[in-house]
Amino acid sequence: MNWSLFFDLTVSGLTLGSLYALIALGYSLVYGILKLLNFAHGDVYMIGAFLGWYALHALGGPVNPTFTGAVVLLLMFVVAMLGCGVLGVAIERFAYRPLRNAPRIAPLISALGVSIFLQNSALLVFGASFRDYNTFALIGVKTYHIGQLFFSVPQLLTVVAAIALMIALTIFIARSRLGKAMRSTSFDREAASMMGIDVDRVISVTFFIGSALAGAAGVMFALVFGQIYHFMGFIAGLKGFTAAVIGGIGSIPGAMAGGLIVGLAESYATGYLPQGSTFQNLYVFALLILVILIRPSGLFGRAAINKV
Repeated sequence: MNWSLFFDLTVSGLTLGSLYALIALGYSLVYGILKLLNFAHGDVYMIGAFLGWYALHALGGPVNPTFTGAVVLLLMFVVAMLGCGVLGVAIERFAYRPLRNAPRIAPLISALGVSIFLQNSALLVFGASFRDYNTFALIGVKTYHIGQLFFSVPQLLTVVAAIALMIALTIFIARSRLGKAMRSTSFDREAASMMGIDVDRVISVTFFIGSALAGAAGVMFALVFGQIYHFMGFIAGLKGFTAAVIGGIGSIPGAMAGGLIVGLAESYATGYLPQGSTFQNLYVFALLILVILIRPSGLFGRAAINKV
């Protein structure tokens, strides 16, 4: 067995999986509270990548930054996460809240409409050309290794930052007062409202957090792969949704595990399966079908209990 190839594919898979996990968390958070599939979420991720690019160039660009590389990176994440968080709140307020009590198909169609709107708005505002982060000029080209395990600085930053954000989200939902309100609202929205919880505020915060995580994922993608464009959110959003379903949509640990599974599956398919670099998406979505057939609720999900 070619262990060098295996380790390279594993590092690539963990990097991709970290990105998909952050996107999947947004799907799971929103679905857990509203039972809504926010198909515009992948395009919020795309907007986050562009916000990071504009923040980078506003701070002097990758070649002659105004501050040190670490400060520039931090500010890029802050701008992308805050911008996407505000965008997520606006989407919820104007596209989903008026349809909250409508038949379930109505907000789903609205989500698809918002996705198309964001894609074409990005095309008009940012143009069709690819934008390059020029990551190596910003944070260097040094590669580290542990035995045969080689990884670059952007890959390490992506995995570490994603894990830190996942842990922070888990602690926030488990221990904070607002996190408890989110869990209560996810169980029974009407009962939570009668107990004095501001459901609209909880839903807005949920969209803010999920969208902020997508914005961070957009910046991470650009740091690793360099180039961004207006249509990059479509496939990434579908794979994030795939990760959420495989892990068990509505489950935060499931979203994390599902993201890593999808990332590793895509990477291993590229390296080991026939024409994997061409049909990697086929293998990923085939995995989704297989999991749904075997365990419809996902790996960490629970079957819904219906009243008779």
